[in-house]
Amino acid sequence: MLKKSVYVLMGTAFLLILSACSSSDKSTLEKIEEEGTVTVGFANERPCAYQEGDGTVTGQSVEIARAVFEELGAEELEEEVVGFDSLISGLNSRNFDAVTAGMYITPDRCENAAFAEPEYRIGEGLAVQPGNPHNLTSYEDTANNPDVKVTVMAGAIERDYLLAVGVSEDQIQQVSDIASNISTLDAGNTDAITMTDLTLRTALQVIKDLADQGDMSMILITHEMDFALEVSDRVVFFADGKLVEEGPPEKILKAPESERLQSFLERVL
Repeated sequence: MLKKSVYVLMGTAFLLILSACSSSDKSTLEKIEEEGTVTVGFANERPCAYQEGDGTVTGQSVEIARAVFEELGAEELEEEVVGFDSLISGLNSRNFDAVTAGMYITPDRCENAAFAEPEYRIGEGLAVQPGNPHNLTSYEDTANNPDVKVTVMAGAIERDYLLAVGVSEDQIQQVSDIASNISTLDAGNTDAITMTDLTLRTALQVIKDLADQGDMSMILITHEMDFALEVSDRVVFFADGKLVEEGPPEKILKAPESERLQSFLERVL
């Protein structure tokens, strides 16, 4: 059961390619042109890069990398899937020739890798517990409430953003990957999680895909009304711990009877 409300924060994220200069006389590009093979490091993060059940690596970052390196003369692309926080260190250790990931360009990272031109920009997302009990709509809200815990993926830029607005180290929890981040919120072990908005929405799509399989039942708690309308068979609206209204999604979300639900939908739609 994924328990979340999603808020979009202002911010900029970049999908990029990093390349390291070889310690030999040959540049990375010369090596690729001569050998016809390039090894690229990816983080296992949907939708940027991930492994299918059969072990195939795909995703937006992967397919763009294939096209780019094919233009540069690489006939074969070898994938290495590692933890997000191991991408740059692995690059500098010569574990792969390049890295492509949904990674922010920061001064510290620029000291350790050469960044290519960004491929896209994206905003941040913040997911909270049902009903948003701490009224969190920004990183600043977290800083203003020292009792709030927020979880991020290790190595992600969101930790730096949180610290920059005054969130203390004691408030920040780190996990190894996106899946662990989402499950931490789902289990009630954190007050909020943060990652790119696209990654959060991808998690919702995964839930939708499971629902479409038709061989399982799920209870979802969400403020994403378009998502609820698309995937649910029945919607139940609670307020102040009481059941206010329930029924088919078309009726509940498009023709609500109670004033409380009408007021709620006016705020979130």
